[in-house]
Amino acid sequence: MDNIINFKGLKLVLLDQRKLPFKIAYKELKDSSQTAEAIKKMVVRGAPAIGITAAYGYYLGSMEKEFKDFKSLKIYMERVGEKLLSSRPTAVNLKWALNLMGKTLKENPGLPVDKIRDNLLERAEYIKESELAANKKIGEYGASEFEKISAGKNKLKVLTHCNAGALATGGWGTALGVIRSAFNRGLVKEVYADETRPRMQGAKLTCFELKEEGIPYKLITDGMAGYFMSRGEIDTVVVGADRIALNGDVANKIGTSMVAIAADYYNVPFYVAAPVSTFDFNCPTGGDIVIEERSHEEVLVINKKKISPEGTKTSNPAFDITKKSLIKGYITEKGVVKSTYELQ
Repeated sequence: MDNIINFKGLKLVLLDQRKLPFKIAYKELKDSSQTAEAIKKMVVRGAPAIGITAAYGYYLGSMEKEFKDFKSLKIYMERVGEKLLSSRPTAVNLKWALNLMGKTLKENPGLPVDKIRDNLLERAEYIKESELAANKKIGEYGASEFEKISAGKNKLKVLTHCNAGALATGGWGTALGVIRSAFNRGLVKEVYADETRPRMQGAKLTCFELKEEGIPYKLITDGMAGYFMSRGEIDTVVVGADRIALNGDVANKIGTSMVAIAADYYNVPFYVAAPVSTFDFNCPTGGDIVIEERSHEEVLVINKKKISPEGTKTSNPAFDITKKSLIKGYITEKGVVKSTYELQ
């Protein structure tokens, strides 16, 4: 899929994922504040895509006013970085991309402000291009892993949770990129897509991408994964990630850990597909990852209609932690590894 994240002139143009699958619409962002709001309101979502968007938002911040020297630019950009960083607390790619942008800003303090701005835009473009390249390598390594699973069997039935495709990464996709590459090799028969309550990224986005790619798929509710595994209808599971701790624990969309537990019980191999930028080697364990708590309205309201009695209480953590012991392997652009320590 193209035209997910595009930078034109002094405008960042995002495919508005909130409108999918029924409408293709774009949102133009002109400054860092609009970019932070777009990330927070999930115009764009998915860890790699958030990182790419934040990088462009950082560049837009450098264009928001005139600066007499490097010092005044640096002070202003520190506030821009903090604003963008606070938009989504869990996905580590956001911090990774902003750190790269901040490093680019600081490494040549003697340059004219206009030249520093040019360097920031080049860095943002590099982040986008490198994430796409990493995705495609992830897809190929994942497809090779699927070949091992399918050896002597029919084509695979694969389950995925949430959306980790082109929409979530700005290009090829991580988990869905693996599925796409494996399908192109003739290894995938059908994809089972969890609906992914409460925002329904699986139903709205993953199914949209699979349909666009011509990959056979079946939408199931979040509570059905274990049932299909028990019947031997799932050969493997592959999901994306928003942050992976040093010990291998994974933060991903809420409900991922339930899928992993069921896969472990029914002996279905469970993989996490993610670029190295999603690994947080400074975070010891999953217990150290901040889990974003989103609006209760996402749970209580569907299509602007309440679905429960007045006064119903709820909680809405956007992510959960899947323990390393449940994960067969991590599919990265450097290969399929069993431990995060292999990537350091």
